[in-house]
Amino acid sequence: MQNITVAIIMLLSTLGPAGVIGIVGYAAVKAVGRNPTAAPRILTSMIIAFIFAEAIAVFALLMLYNLFK
Repeated sequence: MQNITVAIIMLLSTLGPAGVIGIVGYAAVKAVGRNPTAAPRILTSMIIAFIFAEAIAVFALLMLYNLFK
């Protein structure tokens, strides 16, 4: 029973950042399509948002690991 709980918590803790990455990527592609000259600034903002989303996922998985160790 505990393994299923851990799996569900891991799924939820990685599903959120994955959704954020998808939404940010979609918004960046739309923004570059509207204004191609702003592509370098949009790319920088997109990469920073990806880094923060991945950091949240890593922290969540590390806390989960320490919780159920």
